[in-house]
Amino acid sequence: MDKTHTSSGKVALVTGANTGIGRVTACELGRRGVRVYVACRTRDKAQPVVDEIKALAGRDDAAAPLELELGSFASVRSAAAAFLERDEPLQLLINNAGVGGQRGITADGFELNFGVNHLGHFLLTALLLDRIRESGPARIVNVSSKAHYDAKGIDFSELRRKTRSITGLPEYAVSKLSNVLFTAELSRRLSSDAEVTTYSLHPGVVKSDVWRRMPWPFRQLYTRKMLTVEQGAETSLYCATAPELAGVSGRYYDHSKEREPSEVAQDEGLARELWERSEAWCDIDVNLARAA
Repeated sequence: MDKTHTSSGKVALVTGANTGIGRVTACELGRRGVRVYVACRTRDKAQPVVDEIKALAGRDDAAAPLELELGSFASVRSAAAAFLERDEPLQLLINNAGVGGQRGITADGFELNFGVNHLGHFLLTALLLDRIRESGPARIVNVSSKAHYDAKGIDFSELRRKTRSITGLPEYAVSKLSNVLFTAELSRRLSSDAEVTTYSLHPGVVKSDVWRRMPWPFRQLYTRKMLTVEQGAETSLYCATAPELAGVSGRYYDHSKEREPSEVAQDEGLARELWERSEAWCDIDVNLARAA
């Protein structure tokens, strides 16, 4: 963790912070003096991490739970409202939570991987964006994956139905491509606001709970020789805290170094279409959400 730097006095919200990379990221930020909102499905899942952060920081106000189910727009809106009611700044939004190798459909009728990994985070970011801009300098970090290289595009007609593939991995790749496209498009739309910067990243191939519901034979094969969650959190922490990244925005990182994303991930037309469809699906006008 020595590649990252202190961020004492800031407030962070980390999704999926109850386990894996998210837990390590949240705990390390708390240890550095950041007040951390531990966002996950239930308060019971969040509480052990909240207690751990409080112990690491030696402060009772070092962390708080936030109930968030990314597969439900209603839950995302409720979580955002609960945070905004606290009237606190938000300098770090780390969109870390995700599902991988799973099959299904969200409460709102979207393919599970896309709905959780992209749409839930798109809506959460949009709802918190005014507060983030008021709190600048601030950073939005989207945990993607090098699996995005496997996605050759986005078939939007496939996103309003249950996962089709046996493994869920093709759909996972599309969701991770969406993370990279969203990061770049958000950066372009915030180009006049140098106080807010965005980053997407590949954490490494990490053995975490994101793969817990993949069918056993595929999980056994896919999780061999994976990184630890501590190693996997390093790039998230780097993007969230490294002073040399101040003012740098919309880029993609791997092992704490800037990398070139896939060719399709650099398609501005596709990024714009994804943005506009995401706004419509989430029933939100982000331009209005960003208004002063």
